[in-house]
Amino acid sequence: MAAAAFFFSLMSLLVKTVGRGLPSQEMVLWRGIVTIILSYAAVRRARVSPGLFGFGALSCFFYAVVHLPLADATVIQYTNPVFTALLAAVFLAEPIGGRESVAVVASLIGLLAIARPSFLFPSAAGGLDPLAVGVALTGAILSAAAYVTVRKLGRTEHPLVIVHYFAMIVVLGSLPVAATILKWPTPVEWIGLIGIGVTTHIAQVYMTRGLALEPAGRAMAVGYIQIVFAAVLGALVFAEFPDVPGVFGATLIVLSTLWLGRARVEKVKP
Repeated sequence: MAAAAFFFSLMSLLVKTVGRGLPSQEMVLWRGIVTIILSYAAVRRARVSPGLFGFGALSCFFYAVVHLPLADATVIQYTNPVFTALLAAVFLAEPIGGRESVAVVASLIGLLAIARPSFLFPSAAGGLDPLAVGVALTGAILSAAAYVTVRKLGRTEHPLVIVHYFAMIVVLGSLPVAATILKWPTPVEWIGLIGIGVTTHIAQVYMTRGLALEPAGRAMAVGYIQIVFAAVLGALVFAEFPDVPGVFGATLIVLSTLWLGRARVEKVKP
């Protein structure tokens, strides 16, 4: 999970860089194509794929990374464990208790501290683009749906099988939109696009394996290292330094989700 967090951070950095010149859906398309090429040789069978949820989550995340500070987009994406608990309660009949409810409320407060929408903070300066925040939050919800599916599939399927069929759905889903806005990349952008595909492929293999080996709460807790990576890369490459409300909101989201993850680990102990 730590290795996955590192490579996801590199992917986000490349997406933000290449996204200055290429549409986000075109990056989604090329990322899927590269992943298919890398995983095809290792795949021979599959029954079902989390690709539809993953495609939606990926599209939202790429858009958010381009239009939001790197660390903020990553933090919003990492509200997904809270939504995972809610979806598991609805679709997997996993009970949600008081701790889960508190984590949901705390995460939403943290999200508001980061975004600082004008209708709640009329005098606040430096608030984030509401559309980009909404897209990022939608991506987090779709990621939660994908993680629930990956957690179930990871018990019987090889990680490369899941990654490969996810990439197939990504290509098929992004092609109709990308075809209408396709721009031929420059040589530097080609390097970035290939890098996006390679780093994401490596990260997804490690993440899928980690989710299969460890309880989801414990695994995702390690994945929070990605927020640190994203903050460092955003500061070094794009001079994006978080303000005090942003740090408070990010801390609240991380602590509430770690608390939720600890509750899940305690439930599975004998």
